[in-house]
Amino acid sequence: MSRESAKPEVRIGRLLLLWIAMIGVFIALGFRLWNLQVAQGMEYQRRLVRQSLRSVRLPGIRGRIRDVHGVALAENRPSFCVALHLEELRRGGGRSRTVDRAMDMLYRIAETMDRPLELGPADVRTHLGRRTPLPLVAWRDLDETAVARFVEHAHNFSGATVSVEPVRVYPQGGLACHLLGYVGRADIDRLPGDGADPERFHYYLPEVAGRSGVEKRLDGVLRANAGGKLEVQVDVAGFKFDEVSRREPGQGSDVVLAVDARIQRAAEAVIQGEKGAAVVVDPRNGDVLALASVPGFDPNDFVPSISARIWNRLLKDERRPLINRATAGEYAPGSTFKPVTLLAAMQSGKIRPDTRFSCPGHLDLGRARFRCWQHWGHGSLDAQSAIRYSCNVYLYHAALTCGEKAVQAMARACGFGRKTGIGLDYERAGLVPDNDWKRRARHDSWRDGDTCNMSIGQGALLVTPLQLAMFASTLANGGTLWQPRLVRQIIRVDGTAQDIAATSAPEGPQWAPAHIQTVREGMREAVNAPDGSGKRAALSGVTVAAKTGTAEYGPKGAGLKMTWMIAFAPFDNPRYAVALLIEDGISGGTTAAPRVKQLLATIFREVDGVEGMPVLSPVDVPTELPEETPT
Repeated sequence: MSRESAKPEVRIGRLLLLWIAMIGVFIALGFRLWNLQVAQGMEYQRRLVRQSLRSVRLPGIRGRIRDVHGVALAENRPSFCVALHLEELRRGGGRSRTVDRAMDMLYRIAETMDRPLELGPADVRTHLGRRTPLPLVAWRDLDETAVARFVEHAHNFSGATVSVEPVRVYPQGGLACHLLGYVGRADIDRLPGDGADPERFHYYLPEVAGRSGVEKRLDGVLRANAGGKLEVQVDVAGFKFDEVSRREPGQGSDVVLAVDARIQRAAEAVIQGEKGAAVVVDPRNGDVLALASVPGFDPNDFVPSISARIWNRLLKDERRPLINRATAGEYAPGSTFKPVTLLAAMQSGKIRPDTRFSCPGHLDLGRARFRCWQHWGHGSLDAQSAIRYSCNVYLYHAALTCGEKAVQAMARACGFGRKTGIGLDYERAGLVPDNDWKRRARHDSWRDGDTCNMSIGQGALLVTPLQLAMFASTLANGGTLWQPRLVRQIIRVDGTAQDIAATSAPEGPQWAPAHIQTVREGMREAVNAPDGSGKRAALSGVTVAAKTGTAEYGPKGAGLKMTWMIAFAPFDNPRYAVALLIEDGISGGTTAAPRVKQLLATIFREVDGVEGMPVLSPVDVPTELPEETPT
């Protein structure tokens, strides 16, 4: 073959290879395009949709709190709002034009509703930067007139709508404020999710959570756990252009308390204007019928958030209105502790109900003299009379005879020195002092003088009003120390109810019938005998048993006193046990007893329908010589 004839064959071979290579490239490109657009097209479409989706958490509707008879103590009311949908007001040329159009719309709506403008351009600009897909709420809590005016002219406000938000409200105002507590803005990081893995959202609408009281303790019950979910699709600028899906928010369960609003109102009324607490318990099951602390506050001030002015006023108030004195206040109980001492002495076997001690008005221990409140003495007394007259000297002898350990053990068995288990935040345990405590706290050992002080409820001994109310309940029913029951029932959204059973404390007192009867009879005589220390609590038609108490505190000689009374009634079949404290009163018999009388009279008249109960005027504190004031 010649050289000239071989050249065309080579060129044709090269062209053929080039064509084959080009065809292969086109085939590869075609396959790749088919793979991207057809085979994996749906997957990429789903990714695109996911990138343009925004999820919004919708708050659930909080459950209601009611008293034992169904009276609403905390519920929700509708709040009418006007909101702008900025995606319908957007204008090209930058966000400033959208802001200008939104402000123009707000001015016109404000003029129509005759309401002041609550948002400015900076608020609109901030919303566009942070929460673009969500409606911009311009007004909340509109009255009916403003809503009617807006609806009448709604056709002029394209892009603006009326919406309704649930708002927590306390219909009874400040009634039972410390018990109910209040709500505040929920912490986003602590919002419950669906299942083991909490959902994550791009946006959260405002939601409230319990911050104190029952609202806090039962927050997980009252709040709808999952809430709702809204998914919207946004464009490249972040504006919403479609709603993809919606899961409506749930509703929390309702809570029924053991509290009776009528008794709660009566308890707050008798201590109004003072600093103090009053607790009413049903001794048959431990139900807390009232738990009052004054001064208080209005929980409505905390919804949706409390103003700095009101918060600072509450914090600076020297009367400390935010403290629940009934559960978080620790006080020396004074003579209301004497039944504990007497029961400890009788249970030890060292004294009997008929054991007599002479009271000359004082007891000398070495160089120390421990006086009785009645300086000239009570003469010779038995155990029952010691409670009737509240004789200090008899209790000194009783405590020294059985020893401080017996008194301390009885106090702990009666629920002192530990929390009651009511479940409210900041509950205090009080203090039953002993030798170990004194060595740690005061670097000294226990002495007989400490025993004498403790025997009459003085010294380092501290209790809460709730503890004393549960002790009074135990005296009333003959020895069962109940755990206070605050919640009676939880009612779920589907209507099913969960009853909360009454439970007794795991370690209660063990009293011989003769011993508890001695104390009960002494308390009955203290009220119903003409010379009893609690005679100002006597009621006609109902037999009341009670024990007064006056405890000194502060610098010696300052004359500062905590004044107490514990009581139960009716004597033969007790339905109510009471503990009442007034800070800086005159004495238990003078300051607390008339208030207990007024409280019980109101309960028997308005709750039990007992005829002949007196309608008492606001308590006037007598100024005559107080009883059982220790010196």
